[in-house]
Amino acid sequence: MLPRKLDVQGIGMTSQRTRNRLVARLRENGICNEAVLAVISKTPRHLLVDEALASRAYEDTALPIGHGQTISQPYIVARMTELLLAGENPPRKVLEVGTGSGYQAAVLASLVETVFTVERIEPLHRATREMLAALGYDNIRTYLSDGSWGVASEAPFDAIIATAAPETVPPALLEQLAIGAKLIIPVGKQGGSQRLQVITRTHQDTYATVAHEAVQFVPMIK
Repeated sequence: MLPRKLDVQGIGMTSQRTRNRLVARLRENGICNEAVLAVISKTPRHLLVDEALASRAYEDTALPIGHGQTISQPYIVARMTELLLAGENPPRKVLEVGTGSGYQAAVLASLVETVFTVERIEPLHRATREMLAALGYDNIRTYLSDGSWGVASEAPFDAIIATAAPETVPPALLEQLAIGAKLIIPVGKQGGSQRLQVITRTHQDTYATVAHEAVQFVPMIK
């Protein structure tokens, strides 16, 4: 990501009107959590991509952010956030695996008390940390680490969300869930069959898994 003057409101293809059109598309595609949609409409995605791609920031598509990574499609961000918030007790303390551009973390930070987010690629971690701080997200804690390890020092978490796909679920992430907490994670091979899964820790050693729609994420790499 390139440094630039922080125009949070945007103009033209980054304006509020353009964001509102994105929100309308998400609603048409089945996103029904109005709190999530409201946050999507205010989150400056154009500042979390390379400046050359800013005019495409509010398309409902994934975009490259360098280092072989992408910023997730807004629908997927909204869908995973909606699944994370579902239930009687919304999470307060959330771990994100795969900071990337910081878009998912920024959306979560407006909806939960604290977000802990882990990125393994140092230049991406550093640039995103600086941008999130410049945007005023003071409830996001960033870590440079192998995401499959989680952040054991801060566990247990009320929810964990992964923005990269392992072929099998890392045991460390399951172990860092509080009882009753959920892991939202895409599972499967890149270019093959990946499914979005919601794994709930029902008891100390018991987990319930529900598979949702097919997705396509970059692989979770150690």
